[in-house]
Amino acid sequence: MVVGVLEVTLAMEGMDSLKGRRKVVKSLLGRVKSRFNAAASEVGGPEALASRDSAVLGFAVCGGDARLLNSVLDRILNFIEENADAEVVDSRLECLNLGDGEE
Repeated sequence: MVVGVLEVTLAMEGMDSLKGRRKVVKSLLGRVKSRFNAAASEVGGPEALASRDSAVLGFAVCGGDARLLNSVLDRILNFIEENADAEVVDSRLECLNLGDGEE
C-alpha cells in the first residue's frame, strides 16, 4: 500500500476576519474532497488556526501505485493554485510505501 500526502501553506492577504478565513478554507477543502476523493483537513497548529492571513492544509490519498498518487496530488496542488482565494506560498508532497503487509 502507498499513501500520498500533500501539505500546502496558503497566504490570504487582506483577510480581515477569522470568519472570512474559515469560509475560504472550508470551501477549498470541500471542493478538493468532492473533486479528487481525497482526505482533506486544516493541519496547522493553534497559532496557525488563530491567524487571519495564513492556513496550512493537508491532503492524503492511498492506493497501490505511487506514480498515480503523485499525479493526483499534483492535480490537487494545481487545482488549489488556480481556484483558491489565496496564494500558495509553500507545498510539500510525499508518497510513503508501506510495503505489502507480509512479514
